[in-house]
Amino acid sequence: MPGSAENITVNGIELEVLRRGQGTPVVLLHGMDTVSPKAPFLDLLAQHVEIIAPSSPGFGNSKRPKDFDTIYDLTHLYLALLDQLPYEKVTLMGLSFGGWIAAEVAVASCHRIANLILVDPVGIKLGGPEDRDILDVFNTNPAEVKRKAWADPAKAPDYDAMTDDELIIHARNWESLCLYGWHPYMYNPQLKQWLERISASTLVLWGDRDGIVTPDYGRAYAKLIRGAEFRTIEAAGHHPEQEQPERFAQAVTGFLGD
Repeated sequence: MPGSAENITVNGIELEVLRRGQGTPVVLLHGMDTVSPKAPFLDLLAQHVEIIAPSSPGFGNSKRPKDFDTIYDLTHLYLALLDQLPYEKVTLMGLSFGGWIAAEVAVASCHRIANLILVDPVGIKLGGPEDRDILDVFNTNPAEVKRKAWADPAKAPDYDAMTDDELIIHARNWESLCLYGWHPYMYNPQLKQWLERISASTLVLWGDRDGIVTPDYGRAYAKLIRGAEFRTIEAAGHHPEQEQPERFAQAVTGFLGD
């Protein structure tokens, strides 16, 4: 049902899944935090498509099996999910950390992917050993992370206003993000050379004021994918879907309509 939350089992792993809307299926892989069911961009997109947003193991209310702790594990989990869904093809969209996973999935196989949308993804290394392509969100002052992540820091989540349950979910998300992405920090050394394998029609969306991974990083990312289109969203940082939901939804639906 539109707007419902449910659990599905993929290869023996139970996942919490948020569903919203009806129409063309869009599998949405969350970023550093899981997608809030209250997020305005969900309702905007749900007017045109069906959103299927799983919480990765260890995130949200999805339990993480023992020894399930690598990007390889997540990639193969979502390959299995795409094969399990009752659709010949879907649009795969990933936000930030989820954009990295979506790129890995598309490199491995595109036979279930009609379109690929990467939103401020991490996942590749562009500079030298001493260059910091991706801001270290774990070891940078939280006030600086907030300033880098949001064009308007006032739009950032207010943790003081969260319920205890919401704070627990956020803590689980952050712990799991560190587990999957710590070493090497937020990238796969092999991914860059294989991005050209992606055959799905691809849109790379970027907040024009993203300080976690800059638009220049995004442009270089897009150039590594054959035929990928690169667009920026004005007045947005690392979370354009949250900071500019209307512009974000217009860019997504415009691409899918094209």
